[in-house]
Amino acid sequence: MEKRLNIDALRDALKDKGLNAAALAQKLDVSREAVSKWLNGESIPRPDKLLRLGSLLSVGFGDLMVRDEPHAPVVAFRKMKGTKTKDGHYEHAKEMGRMLEQLVSLLPFNTMNMPPTLKNPSCDYDYIRRATAAVRADIHVELDKPIDFEHLIKRFGELQTVLIPVLWGAKQRHENAVHIFLPKSRTTWVYLNLDVNIHDFKFWMAHELGHTLTPDLHGDDGEDFADAFAAALLFPHELAEQAYKEMHGKSQQSQLKTIKTWAEKLVTSPYHVYRQVNEYARHLKLSELALGNVIFAVTTKFNEGYKNVAETLFGEERPAPAVYIKSARENFETPFFEVLGQYLRKSDRGPGFVQTVLDTALLDAKAIHAELK
Repeated sequence: MEKRLNIDALRDALKDKGLNAAALAQKLDVSREAVSKWLNGESIPRPDKLLRLGSLLSVGFGDLMVRDEPHAPVVAFRKMKGTKTKDGHYEHAKEMGRMLEQLVSLLPFNTMNMPPTLKNPSCDYDYIRRATAAVRADIHVELDKPIDFEHLIKRFGELQTVLIPVLWGAKQRHENAVHIFLPKSRTTWVYLNLDVNIHDFKFWMAHELGHTLTPDLHGDDGEDFADAFAAALLFPHELAEQAYKEMHGKSQQSQLKTIKTWAEKLVTSPYHVYRQVNEYARHLKLSELALGNVIFAVTTKFNEGYKNVAETLFGEERPAPAVYIKSARENFETPFFEVLGQYLRKSDRGPGFVQTVLDTALLDAKAIHAELK
């Protein structure tokens, strides 16, 4: 892994300070040619010049230098509402990915063949419809039947995706799910926060499945595709068509009642039903439902009637490490803790490794480490 000068940050800092290349060369007592090479990426300053450069431009070393990492982990977040993903979030998740890379050789997967992915993924309505119909066929769920957690977990296993259930709390986190793809080993790891509403949890699982099927689709394009994929997988075109016919021309109260009935039947949120019905209407250029902010209030009240995933699995008390690990293995059919335990015994790594790879408090990491060792 090599480091290089962050040229964009350098140019921005020069602009902010009102300096040009000639002025910078003079202040650092170097040639204009040296500065030109820095700005063109042909060389980097010596350590003493680098320190003076950072001080002069008020730029930290971490911002001035970047790492060239050919096989850097690719990260995607399912964020808490209203939060913003910052560079620190990405770097922290990438460090978790680097730790996960050390576990790859212990995974019980067939390393000769790669699992299937989608070709030329697109958010086009018809493409999403075909893609989700194919997934439903793979997991043997008809288009008018609900997708269960077991179906999603089974498909993740078939795609050699490692699920990592975590207890990250209900509100204090930036993210509620993290998807990490490791290009070097072509492995996929998905962290799922159990401290969330059951309907949101199911949608996030479907969202992460969309990411898993499109490992080379990154950034906003990847998020948009995964969202569209999840919504259509859980509430496909055929059901949206049926729901639309039931609600078209009816009163708002009647529409909301129908939406809640569909949400209860499919174990999804009212908002997701509403969204998909309107996606169907837009696609066919029909008049859309207009529920405004009412749908958000209805969804919030609807969700409050259900326990979150952690409460469903463990009750009100936080589980002991042995209970937590056993539940993860049995309910999510994940090899993660078995592999982590093998690695800890083989490498003699301490609780700090567990703290980083699970992104948990040190006290919890020590308890999990003791259980796995």
